[in-house]
Amino acid sequence: MTTRAAWTWPTLHDGQRTVLLDMLIHGDMSRAELARRTGMSRGSLTRLSRDLTALDLVEEGETDAPLGRGRPAERLRLRPEAAQFVGFKLTGEALYAAVTDLTGAVLVTEEHPLESRAVEDVIELMGQVVDRQRETYDRVAAVGVCLAGDVRQRRGMTEMVSSYFLGWGKVPIERLIRDRTGLPIAVANDVQALAAAHHWFGAGRGHRSMVLIGLGAGIGVGAVVDDKLLQGSRGRAGKIGHLPVECSGPTCDRGHAGCVSAFVTIPAITRAAGTDSLDATFEAARSGDRRAHEALVAAARGLGAVGAYLINMFDPEKVIITGEGRAVAEYIPAELQDSLRSRLDPDAKPLQFDVQPFQFSDYAWAAAISAIQRLV
Repeated sequence: MTTRAAWTWPTLHDGQRTVLLDMLIHGDMSRAELARRTGMSRGSLTRLSRDLTALDLVEEGETDAPLGRGRPAERLRLRPEAAQFVGFKLTGEALYAAVTDLTGAVLVTEEHPLESRAVEDVIELMGQVVDRQRETYDRVAAVGVCLAGDVRQRRGMTEMVSSYFLGWGKVPIERLIRDRTGLPIAVANDVQALAAAHHWFGAGRGHRSMVLIGLGAGIGVGAVVDDKLLQGSRGRAGKIGHLPVECSGPTCDRGHAGCVSAFVTIPAITRAAGTDSLDATFEAARSGDRRAHEALVAAARGLGAVGAYLINMFDPEKVIITGEGRAVAEYIPAELQDSLRSRLDPDAKPLQFDVQPFQFSDYAWAAAISAIQRLV
């Protein structure tokens, strides 16, 4: 039996959503500053802030001292405890979960091994996690799910098209989780979700254009341009794994010679190094193993090629690298930068990559942020 909380996320009209969205992305601010940012009149802003206060989503904060002879400016602040959001990251072996508050701060994380990959068993496991969290948090507003795979909109609902690691295809995942939990659901590709989360609340905050490279068992990109996440006509934007790096290079698992996936992913690196893990590859390389060293050099150069592709295409303010394979970017940064510069448009400006710490629960955090975005 699904547990249903009495509280539900309020229905917001466009003006309320605009104000709340601006505060989520840019933080607490005065009504005057909000009016300038949103283009609304002071009177409209006052009415909207009262509405959001009555809904317990915002509250009056500290008073800013006036500049000159003006009146003190009362700041509006989000109430982090106003709502909670549950996020899930699915791999072929485990379910990672995170609960955040309204400002994206993580309240708790969990990890559960998948005893079965059957769709109904995985949905039930997610439902049990949500039920348990609703016993602790009484304002769970929505659920987000992300995984490595393709998703698309079909008849107004998100469908999982395919997931290599789970072996799923054409699963009506949004409907199934909604039916189990009774909550609004957001479903996204994991790297796209992580890019959107970093844009709002992470390393990309304050940047209108950025790209995020997620490097692990595979490689994917999330791109934000003019504050909008690029998703593509079929939700498949960011598929850079098979772009060419060297025409005469090794082949990937799809038979492509010299593509990104043949050099940069963890399986490609360990295969080239003759090791059983990325950590073992680094250890061998630092101990003088030539084969491991060359595998990491080739990966760094491939990653530089990816960076050049992205800078040439999107002209971002920032390039973020994260994921369990992120250390490749730091092994020989000179090789990466040389590969990057050699492929850049002559007028493009090279960027230093921002390598971010990572743990798998970051994807669950990103999924929870996608749930916030689903409502706001």
